[in-house]
Amino acid sequence: MIVILGALLGAVTGALLARRRKGKLADILQYAFVYALMFALAGLFVTLIIHRNVI
Repeated sequence: MIVILGALLGAVTGALLARRRKGKLADILQYAFVYALMFALAGLFVTLIIHRNVI
């Protein structure tokens, strides 16, 4: 669940950042994808750390 939320938050963050920098549609999509990927990966590590420490 944390991974999905991270991906969504990253996509929104990346898209807003690209729009603020006046990027074209391709730039907005690329930023959204890359940020979603980075935030999802961070969420994966957070999930693994939580599961390792709780169980």
